[in-house]
Amino acid sequence: MLDKFKQQQKFDEELVKTQQEIQEETLKHVGRELHDNVGQLLAVATMQMNAVEKIVKDEVKSKVDNASEALKETLAEVRALSKSLNSDVIFNLGFDATVKNEIQRLNKTGLIQSSATISGEKVNFENKKDEVILFRILQEFFSNTLKYAEAKNLKVAVNYLEDKLEIITEDDGIGFDIASAEKGSGLINMKKRAELINAKFQLESQPEKGTTLNLVYPYKTI
Repeated sequence: MLDKFKQQQKFDEELVKTQQEIQEETLKHVGRELHDNVGQLLAVATMQMNAVEKIVKDEVKSKVDNASEALKETLAEVRALSKSLNSDVIFNLGFDATVKNEIQRLNKTGLIQSSATISGEKVNFENKKDEVILFRILQEFFSNTLKYAEAKNLKVAVNYLEDKLEIITEDDGIGFDIASAEKGSGLINMKKRAELINAKFQLESQPEKGTTLNLVYPYKTI
């Protein structure tokens, strides 16, 4: 009976890993498409709009200027989004820089005021893939905050300790009932990803009192 349980547990773990790898490859592909194709089209459109600005008549110049500025902001957003989707970019940037990039991207939306603080002596992850998984958990939290929380503020605190990394993310939104949300795919995805890297996962929320996510990742083996 115990052997069957262990076999099932191992099968479940391998299934989650496979799903994770497929998701990462999909996100990587989308990130590259955004950067290489959509980004390139927007860059060309921006250059064309800059050329129009030089010859347009004064009475419509303000409208062209606004359109040109909107194109520039869209191009910057697409490039930032492509970075957050592509795991290769996350590997190159590192965890801290990727989190800061995502916070900047959230602020540029104008939908929420976000901040990130990083403390302690930075520790390099033994497994670089764990950086991506941790970041995907945070992305899921950020996404849920924007979609459902009606929050004005979002804060992320990353604290490097001697044997573990602590991450506390909180919003001041309307909150929700944890029991009813546990069946949702978003929360399940976050929990499964945390289990993959042996991270402690604790989500706390109450209606009208916001939501807090605590992650503890043991990056060192003592």
